[in-house]
Amino acid sequence: MRIHYLQHVPFEDLANIELWAEERGHAISVTKLFEDHAFPEIDEFDWLIIMGGPMNIYEDHKFSWLEKEKRFIEKVIAREGKVVLGICLGAQLIADVFGAKVYKNDHKEIGWFPVALTDEGGKSPIFGDLPNEFMAFHWHGDTFKIPKNSMRTVESEGCRNQAFEYDGRVIGLQFHLESSNDSIQRLIDHCSGDI
Repeated sequence: MRIHYLQHVPFEDLANIELWAEERGHAISVTKLFEDHAFPEIDEFDWLIIMGGPMNIYEDHKFSWLEKEKRFIEKVIAREGKVVLGICLGAQLIADVFGAKVYKNDHKEIGWFPVALTDEGGKSPIFGDLPNEFMAFHWHGDTFKIPKNSMRTVESEGCRNQAFEYDGRVIGLQFHLESSNDSIQRLIDHCSGDI
């Protein structure tokens, strides 16, 4: 399998997803948006993973590549058979591409907090194998409405919409399942002003 990921800042990479992919012999490529890398051709990968970042989806005036990234994500989702996973900012970008509102959450979530499967999440082939409740790492102030025709699969006390699934192949996670000790330390080093 060929995995391509979109990286928004130098300190937020695939973390544990990279270990998982390497153990299985999957090919990994990256577009580093902060270095103005070009997007690949859609036929060059099977999975697209959109990472997090400290910016917001509505900061096009600060990050010129945001609008181009949204159009790229839209094209990948439209291509039948492509798997798309968005994490934190990545999930917000997917929600925005689908026309769902992205907005400030009532509570900023930073740290380890429990999340729980919704009834739909428990029946999902993707989320259904997860425990009904588990601890997840969070670092976000914004959240999203669930896109039309998508299942709301995970929730938490501090953020009602923690995850969604569309068409069995497009997944948005507000929380971070990819985190490692190293990736969390990098977030602390670069984004401690959020705390």
